Amino acid sequence: MARKKKKKHHDEHMDESWLIPYADLMTLLLALFIVLFAMSSVDAVKFQQLSKAFNDIFTSGTGVMDFSSPMETNGRSDSQNETMIQSKGEVRKALGEKDYKELSAMQERVNEYIEKSDIKDKLGTSLTGEGLMISIRDNVLFGSGSADVLPRDRQVAKEIAALLVMDPPRSIVISGHTDNVPISNSQFNSNWDLSVMRAVNFMKVVLENPALSPEWFSAKGYGEFKPIASNKTAEGKSKNRRVEILITPRTQLNK
Repeated sequence: MARKKKKKHHDEHMDESWLIPYADLMTLLLALFIVLFAMSSVDAVKFQQLSKAFNDIFTSGTGVMDFSSPMETNGRSDSQNETMIQSKGEVRKALGEKDYKELSAMQERVNEYIEKSDIKDKLGTSLTGEGLMISIRDNVLFGSGSADVLPRDRQVAKEIAALLVMDPPRSIVISGHTDNVPISNSQFNSNWDLSVMRAVNFMKVVLENPALSPEWFSAKGYGEFKPIASNKTAEGKSKNRRVEILITPRTQLNK
């Protein structure tokens, strides 16, 4: 009896057209991970500040137009930079409505002086929950390694003093800051010493204004320990060498 030939069953040809969109999808995912990795190398501090700002906008009802613009600081901080970014809503809440309005008006006066004197690269302002900050680059007031206010800049110090006349008065804190380059000479053993004396000597010039009382003022020196920029570049070091004037909320005057 003849054997029946078994039919060979050939595997059906598998449709591989699905591999093309799959490969495209994998390529897109790879590109996405590359982008996410690149974003992760962005300055972590600035990313956190930006994240906080957006969170405040979407959770507290603060409008986008209420968010403080870097232009309003007149070049103070990349900061402050370098400093915690706060929305106008946060600052208003921290200061209280009355203090916020008064300090905002004072900031406008100082900014007008900066514009008129064309010294935006030397002075800047920022309004935070701690009060109104006026930052002055050290090359405006002092020579390298010196704590004596330059004769050519005494007039600038006096004009700033006139802007600090308020009725009723506020507590004002003047602080000195340096970069991280060590100093050791016949006058100063450290950057701390230099920063303290710069704050004190600037305050003395300010207090030559008879309308200002010493009881409203205090002086501090932070040396290199409160930078607003990186000390790895000459530009950053220049920003860190500064004198700051903090005009506090009126409620702190009697504390």
